Amino acid sequence: MTLHTTPRAPVPPFSPEDAVQKVRIAEDAWNSRDPAKVALAYTPDTRWRNRDVFLTGRAEVQAFLTRKWEVENGYRLIKEIWAHSAQRIAVRFCYEWHDTTGQWFRAHGNENWEFDALGYMAVRHASINDVPISDADRLFHWPRGRRPDDHPGLTDLGL
Repeated sequence: MTLHTTPRAPVPPFSPEDAVQKVRIAEDAWNSRDPAKVALAYTPDTRWRNRDVFLTGRAEVQAFLTRKWEVENGYRLIKEIWAHSAQRIAVRFCYEWHDTTGQWFRAHGNENWEFDALGYMAVRHASINDVPISDADRLFHWPRGRRPDDHPGLTDLGL
């Protein structure tokens, strides 16, 4: 059941430019590490699979992201479009984070997204693997928040 009426541009059907824009908007929101803000991009009844966790609805998404960013310190994310259709987008991503002991990780993953007619994400499937890395191997060095436009993307970084 859709309980929202304000479009969240860009909306389907996605052009190639729209799909790239939608991916960057998502990356920017996640890099804000604001669970309430991020949750607003999803339908009220969104369905998620994140690794082995299954969620339904914005409230569950917001609670999940709150827990996530309490553990994943120094979080920096880059998303890159892989493919798209009229209402679906596939992305690959990497993010770096460290735990409370200072151990750094790089998470590598893929997401499949499906949007409703108003541009909200109704379905999200994410497969993610974490790889321990040394501080010297980190590649994502920008201040907390949005990745600067001149920072290399995944392909440019060889990821």
